[in-house]
Amino acid sequence: MVGTATFLGCIDGRFGYAERGRVTLADGRILDAERHYLFEQTGDGFAVWFAEPLPRLFHGVVLCRLGTSLVGGSTHPCGDDRYDTRYEFRADGSFLVTHAVHGPRKRYVMETRYARPPC
Repeated sequence: MVGTATFLGCIDGRFGYAERGRVTLADGRILDAERHYLFEQTGDGFAVWFAEPLPRLFHGVVLCRLGTSLVGGSTHPCGDDRYDTRYEFRADGSFLVTHAVHGPRKRYVMETRYARPPC
């Protein structure tokens, strides 16, 4: 997927977040993708909520220092599927989010690298 991620203003004590992009599938099909979340700071990390009329918790993440990075992870059950997610916030301001998805009809790893666009 190639796209943009935008942190929006504060909404009810949570930061709004929107991602938009295009996904190219293995068979060559191209799909538009869009998702909205809410991020909330917690004492030792953050919580991620699905931005819906009644926000639903995706997962809570506890952060710890690993070298010059902050890392943390969480698991989210979704029906018969499980999303194991790892966050890595780097000293250069970039970050990496990895979702390992396992289920009866799903088995993939999605790694997303975030960096500010050049000025």
